[in-house]
Formats: sequence, C-alpha cells, structure tokens
Amino acid sequence: MKDLRRYLVLKYIQYLVLSSSNAISTFLGLLGSLYTIIILQSAKVSSKSTVVLISSLAKADILVSISAVSEMVIWTFDVSISSTASAPALLQNLLTANAHVSCLLLSCVAFEAYLITFFPTESRHLRTVKNARLTSRIIWILVTAECALFQVDDLLKASSASAPTRSSCVLLLHFSSTAAALLRSLSYFLGILLRIVNVYIYYKIFFSMSNR
Repeated sequence: MKDLRRYLVLKYIQYLVLSSSNAISTFLGLLGSLYTIIILQSAKVSSKSTVVLISSLAKADILVSISAVSEMVIWTFDVSISSTASAPALLQNLLTANAHVSCLLLSCVAFEAYLITFFPTESRHLRTVKNARLTSRIIWILVTAECALFQVDDLLKASSASAPTRSSCVLLLHFSSTAAALLRSLSYFLGILLRIVNVYIYYKIFFSMSNR
C-alpha cells in the first residue's frame, strides 16, 4: 500500500499540481503505472474500491503509451503524415483523454479518502468494489465520447480546409466546432474546480489527522 500511495502522489503532482505535463513527469508516470499494474496482480493486494480506482488510473496511461510509440515511429522512420492530417490530432486527443480520465479518477480517490476519514461507517455501503467499477466505467464512457467529438471536429476541419464543402457539411462543421469549443471550456473550468476540491479535501484530511 505504501507503493500505491507513492504512485498516487506522483499522479497528483503530474495531473493536479503541474500546469502541463512534461517529458520527465510523463516518463515517471508511465514507469509508475507499469509498476502499479504489476503490483496489483499480486495476491497480497486485496480487492477494494480504492484499488479498483487506482487500477483504472494506471491503465489510463495506455493512451499515453500509444501516443508516445506513434510519435517515436513517425520520428524514427520519418513517416509522412501529410496524407493523414488527422493523425497528430488523434494523438493529442488521446493525451487529453488520458489527462481527463486521470483527473477524474484521482478526484474519486480523494473523495473516497474524505469519506473514510470523516464518515467511515456511514459511507461503507458506498465504498464498494461494484460502485468503484461502475464509476470507472462511467468516467471512461464520458471521456471516450469527449475524445470522439474532438476527433470528429478535427476531421471535419481538415476536410473543409482541403476541399470545398456543401451547405449541409458547413452546418455540421459549425455544430461540431461549437460543441467542441463548449466542451473544451467546460473541461477547462472543471479541471480548475477539481484542483480546488482536491486541495480542500486533503487540507481537511491533513488537519484532521494532525489533531488526532
């Protein structure tokens, strides 16, 4: 459990403290996720709701791995991506999806820690493995839908830039651009809100433990 706590600290720094990920934090995050996935295969780790959330958090870095490997292939073999203009956008959307999944899962872990600290008995029926799996599944579905919308918007923009579009396509492009812009704004403000909530939760937990 100490290793899992260190992993959570690393992820909190990577996604909720740093304003943007860099090569060092991304590399350390990937190593931490790989190590965590190996640890969670051990029979010594009991199946708890927090463990389920951490497992989903570690698996989210698969998106980063796909993006990193793709960029390495493009750079190493000098692959031309002019014919597939959507490839860079897809890689960026995968990184965005990873960041959003990770922030939401980390916030769920923080909320569960708050419940364990202040309402251990009352919240026991909420802190179940079934609810944790359901929460992880809902988060993945929502972020996947978000990523799909961003990708459709990027594809429509690329196609409209390369060829003339019909009036129906113009309306679809306008709708997708508006929806994507609103979703990006919502994600931005939600990210700020999650940072504030997480700081408040751990502030309360820290002083509660200090008083004890």
